[in-house]
Amino acid sequence: MSTHKKLFIPGPVEVRDEVLEKMATPMIGHRTKDASALQQEISEKLQKVMGTKNTIILSTSSGSGLMEGAVRCFTSKKAAIFSIGAFGERWYKMATCNGVPADIFRSELGQITTPEMVDEALSTGEYDMITITHNETSTGIHNPVGEISKVLKAKYPDVILCVDTVSSMCGDYIPVDEWGIDVCITSTQKCLGLPPGMSIASVSDRALEKAKTIPNRGLYFDYVELAKFVKEKPFQYPSTPSESHMFALDYQLDCILKEGMENRYKRHCEMAELVRDWARKNAELYSDPDNLSVTVTCIKNTLGIPFAEINKKMGERGYLLSGGYGALKETTFRIAHMADTTIDEVKEMLRNLDEVIAELKAQNA
Repeated sequence: MSTHKKLFIPGPVEVRDEVLEKMATPMIGHRTKDASALQQEISEKLQKVMGTKNTIILSTSSGSGLMEGAVRCFTSKKAAIFSIGAFGERWYKMATCNGVPADIFRSELGQITTPEMVDEALSTGEYDMITITHNETSTGIHNPVGEISKVLKAKYPDVILCVDTVSSMCGDYIPVDEWGIDVCITSTQKCLGLPPGMSIASVSDRALEKAKTIPNRGLYFDYVELAKFVKEKPFQYPSTPSESHMFALDYQLDCILKEGMENRYKRHCEMAELVRDWARKNAELYSDPDNLSVTVTCIKNTLGIPFAEINKKMGERGYLLSGGYGALKETTFRIAHMADTTIDEVKEMLRNLDEVIAELKAQNA
């Protein structure tokens, strides 16, 4: 078996040993009072972490499952899908593959969805649901969801706001209720600092009431069915859940709340600034400088060295970075700074990166 490499990729992330140990907790009956108590504890902690009083839904799936469920459950007329990269495109594909009427509104790579773009689309009256990618890992930017939400509150209060926070919740500042997010989706394998395999959504009562009027919502990812088991069968799950993830999530949420959401956000900002400073000094930042991601930095490869060579050498030192994604595969690389990664760990990784680049430049001289 190969030696483990410390992950500085946009998920999955490094998971602390004590969190991994919680995954090995013995199973309990998933219809028992103990299981209900566990899910209730998780829900109450997630409400604090996400800044919401909305219903918390757990799904034994990646975040894509709840994203696909969202377009099916909350679109009655047509969905407006706003894309700032690969993951907005993915949400549009989910809609079209499920026969959900949808239009896509694309920003240039590295640029945000502006409030003006949302206003212009919604002014047509064609759309009753919009999807926004909060944090785009392929380009290293985050959207101004707070500003976008003001447009909806002021002019389109009946439109359902669905936000993908898979790569930013619990790392970036995302106050769900303050921003009026109806459906906020995230996953365990990013800033929450757990293994992949479970996703989470907060969902507003008004969104759930609307969903009840929409036919053909599917079953496994039907928000109405998922919420019913929380509300009517207190804190259960329609199918057999990943109890291992629930045990680890319950523990990790305690650790996150102990750190404090403000402190966690501040740490992510400090890690991001370290990597950005390195990029400004040694290469070039890819995206809109006014809207850079707090959890992953996308860097133009102006080093004169193929990234594959850099990553190979970093691997020999016990690190794994990430190449560019999609259309940016050959021209950029990415460094993630999320979850329980520390500032000192980022500094040590960057020190090694400096040495690797210096070695490769010397060899190629």
